[in-house]
Amino acid sequence: MSDVSDDAVSDPQTPATPSAPRAAPTPAAPVAPGSSKNKVNSLLKGLKVLEVFTAQDDGLTMAAIARRAGLDNATAFRLLNTLEEGGYVRRLTDSRLFRLTPKVLDLGFSAIAHSDLRTQARPILSGLVGDINEAASVGVLVGSEILYIERVHAGMGRLGIEVRVGSRMPAYSTAIGHAYLAWQPEAVQIAVLEAFPRHKRTNTTLVALDDLLARLKDVRERGYAVSNQENVFGGYILAAPVLGPDGLSQASLSAVTPVSRMSLEAFVAQTAPRVVAAAQELSKFFQTMADHPASSMR
Repeated sequence: MSDVSDDAVSDPQTPATPSAPRAAPTPAAPVAPGSSKNKVNSLLKGLKVLEVFTAQDDGLTMAAIARRAGLDNATAFRLLNTLEEGGYVRRLTDSRLFRLTPKVLDLGFSAIAHSDLRTQARPILSGLVGDINEAASVGVLVGSEILYIERVHAGMGRLGIEVRVGSRMPAYSTAIGHAYLAWQPEAVQIAVLEAFPRHKRTNTTLVALDDLLARLKDVRERGYAVSNQENVFGGYILAAPVLGPDGLSQASLSAVTPVSRMSLEAFVAQTAPRVVAAAQELSKFFQTMADHPASSMR
């Protein structure tokens, strides 16, 4: 007897008829990068809401925001509530008006600061690269990793180190990470160190939390961090913090040399004063940013 499909209805008086063979499923067409399937339309609408505010507005009603953004009132209401919860807009007390908050400025200032920081850092890093150091870098903390935002090098082929602008390294195992964390409160240090699985990247990598906290205390007292092949083999690295006006690290700056070039002691003696001075010079950038009138709104 022929098989029938699972959803066939049997009639005891009528012989069952074979079901038609099922067609093979049509493969899904690839989604083009610009396709609407790759977009979150609600996010675009939320950004439109932020964009309708101008310097001339002392506050806008929900209806005015909806009209300017080309949205219906219900959608504008939901988006404003979401943005208010996120801290990007606030409702004026005893009023129907909404305003942007300084948190919106943080988005722009972060981008501007990193861009300007690279511009300021480039000549300073260039001054560190030469007979002793083969590369110098500036990095910022992103989560539990150091993001390299600028790097100047004279060729790192002998070290086999592939670090480029945009590269990330764990903060716990790098001198540049230690220099950053040492100028942060202990609670921040612990949170960052515990956020990333710590394993020995080389035989000299510290991984125990107590050992790392003790290292950070030593770095703070010394004024700079030193790595003897703790993240990768083949290089000595020395790093110093780039501080903001509040005395907390905003970035960190490092220089590296091959271990074959000199002893660790000679590297530290010749490099530490220059790296610390370079970091102090770059710290002036953040003082300038703090003195900028717009930054007082942050």
